[in-house]
Amino acid sequence: MFLCVLYILTGAYTASPGIDVVRKQVAKYIEKRDAKYSDYENVFLSNGATDGVRAVMTLVNHSTTGKPPGVMIPIPQYPLFSALVQEYGMYQIDYFLDEENDWAIDVKELRRAIRESRKHCDPRMLVVINPGNPSGFVLSKKDIKDIIRFAYEESLFILADEVYQFNVYEDGLHFYSFKKILTEMGPPYNELELASFMSASKGFMGECGSRGGFCEIINLDPGVKKMFWKYISSHLCSSTIGQAMIYCITNPPHPNEPSYDKFMKEKTAILQSLKERANFVTKTFNSIKGLECKKVVGAMYAFPRIFIPQKVIEKAKGMGIEPDELYGLELLETVGVCIIPGNQFGQRPGTYHFRMTFLPQIDDVKIILQRINKFQKIFMEKYQ
Repeated sequence: MFLCVLYILTGAYTASPGIDVVRKQVAKYIEKRDAKYSDYENVFLSNGATDGVRAVMTLVNHSTTGKPPGVMIPIPQYPLFSALVQEYGMYQIDYFLDEENDWAIDVKELRRAIRESRKHCDPRMLVVINPGNPSGFVLSKKDIKDIIRFAYEESLFILADEVYQFNVYEDGLHFYSFKKILTEMGPPYNELELASFMSASKGFMGECGSRGGFCEIINLDPGVKKMFWKYISSHLCSSTIGQAMIYCITNPPHPNEPSYDKFMKEKTAILQSLKERANFVTKTFNSIKGLECKKVVGAMYAFPRIFIPQKVIEKAKGMGIEPDELYGLELLETVGVCIIPGNQFGQRPGTYHFRMTFLPQIDDVKIILQRINKFQKIFMEKYQ
């Protein structure tokens, strides 16, 4: 009944943070997921996760030291974050994920990055993407605790991109939200400022065009929260169809309802297929000479490393482009496969990668990987 009424009202504005009944349902979803209380007054609905991230980053775009506010961003990262840092005139603090340790976050690296940044900026925010995009890793509970302790020590606002929370493929691994772990740790860590994000575009849903998303933001100073809600109001409401989609995602069919069995069958089949594709992509890349891929245990992408010959590096330099961009161009021209060069996401100097999604069905993924394998042999023979 609620959805029927909401679809009728899609031509009207809603309250700026979203329809209360949807926000309350989101809070119930978070409570069930984390077994921790969630106040719907801390929830706002957004056009996907993107607009929510954009809004929250304005909170830290202020400095009293004369230096620009600094935002710690994982490398490799989802380029939304670096783009917003640049747009808002902030300072990007790169911290490198540990590729040799399956793209883990090393607190020693976090400390190095923030220490070296202080002469350039006033560090204010720590961005974490879990499960990782493009790296495909999943943080353990211990990892999250260590990150929270670091953020507390450095007085950093945590921005947790958790849009792939349904996409965990490795047996024994689980998604833990930063909200859950932060709350379990108790004082003083449970007082840390945190914003976490979810989207209708990811997971098993793929409702990208609906532009549905939500953010839960906790531990804001009451005065700051009041002003932030004014800021949200100035942007009017998010898509009402997206709000309806978020309601559905956070309130799936229950065991006693007629559609439950079909829903669970479809959800399980989609996630199992993604798991099989993730394993297949990892195994295949590691069988191709000149490529190396850490095991993909989450999200929807592989980020294999390319061991590029020196001749390619020199040729790319002469063309004024990055070596992995040249690799991508030749891959497209030779076998018709389009990938995104790793330099678009960031990577350690001297290393080269590309990102490839495994969303196509398995038969199509096999064809794509066969073409990459064919190209890799041609490429290596050409430039050795």
